[in-house]
Amino acid sequence: MAAFESGLTEFAACTTLSYMKTVTLTIRLDKDLNALLSKTSRRLGKNRSEIAREALRRQLRLQQFEDLRRRIMPFAEARGLLTDDDVFGVIS
Repeated sequence: MAAFESGLTEFAACTTLSYMKTVTLTIRLDKDLNALLSKTSRRLGKNRSEIAREALRRQLRLQQFEDLRRRIMPFAEARGLLTDDDVFGVIS
């Protein structure tokens, strides 16, 4: 098999993802993640690239949220907002 001749092991699969035909990202998936992605793709009726894009988008947004939260915590604590319940109490 050509993938194995290029140095990939049986535990890695190479998937090329493209979005709007402008940027391509190649990632390596281990055997289990590849199987899970394929199974999820069939179950949802979406292609593998679409699922990978959604997962990446979700992860990046989560990281963005966590970074923002980390930056604003000192300001919130200075106002006595120490927990999520404190914040919800102010905004509700």
